Amino acid sequence: MKATVVAHPIQGLIKYHGLKNVKLRLPFHDSISVCIEALNTTTTVETDKSLKKDSVVINGKQTLGKDFERVHIVLNKLRLLAHYLGHFRVVSHNSITTGKGLGFSASAFAALGTAACHALERDVDYKTLSEIVRLGAGSATRSLAGSFAIWYANKSGKSYAEQIVRPDDVELGMVVMPLPSMVKTDEAHTEVLSSPLFKARLKYVPRLVKTMMQAVKENDVAMIGRLAEEDTLNLHASTMTGKAHMILWEPETVCIVKEVQKMRDEGVPAWFSMDTGPSVFVNTYVDCVEKVARRLHELDCAHVVTSRVGDEPSLSAGHLF
Repeated sequence: MKATVVAHPIQGLIKYHGLKNVKLRLPFHDSISVCIEALNTTTTVETDKSLKKDSVVINGKQTLGKDFERVHIVLNKLRLLAHYLGHFRVVSHNSITTGKGLGFSASAFAALGTAACHALERDVDYKTLSEIVRLGAGSATRSLAGSFAIWYANKSGKSYAEQIVRPDDVELGMVVMPLPSMVKTDEAHTEVLSSPLFKARLKYVPRLVKTMMQAVKENDVAMIGRLAEEDTLNLHASTMTGKAHMILWEPETVCIVKEVQKMRDEGVPAWFSMDTGPSVFVNTYVDCVEKVARRLHELDCAHVVTSRVGDEPSLSAGHLF
């Protein structure tokens, strides 16, 4: 059986940073994200008992090493649930293949888990699937939920995400500037634990999560933007003050941040946001997206993407093989 699923990557609004349990990918605290409609991962999964082992191709390249192991962990969990003794053929492609900190690991594993369930013709309950895709990438729980989602660090002994509101309930527009980096996200999650600011962050985040939840439910775009920007600065301050002094920003990152601040001084509602990478999200109202994008084009950014809020993963007839 073959199935193809399209899932959307996420922007962390109140971001998770560091893992309490690396193997199980359990975070220290709850976090909130939003899916990016204009970006996606398409993944085709086929059950194939003739294969001697799982075959995984990502963005045109055969996947080996640690990346393969992350995929293998998720497939093995679903293989056991379905009592399936064969192997899988997996081909996955991101709509953008450059840029770090765009949340594509989230959409990749959300699409993988959903497609594998359909290929196995197995109905896995949502919370179980959320906890399984989390083993590949923590934020996959939120891509699986779609729209605005909260990922619980521990809710009644489980760590999963659930959707807060439907995509059209909030008038949030996003402008995305992908920027490349060689830094691995897992390295940043490890590095932040050595920061003297990390314990303070753990005390500070729960208040932000609560306020962000309220802002999302009330369609308060300005508050969403301000809080995401505040959390961005806190997260990167923690990363920069770890033992390796890891700086994830690139010169282009700073130029974009300065331009966003300038726009805001001129009365344009725009707020920057970054996950664990140099790429920048600019949050604004849907009606202001094109105006903000034009200003950023003037900076000669190589790639400027405009987007609305994306939904949960969906089945597609456009198989990749």
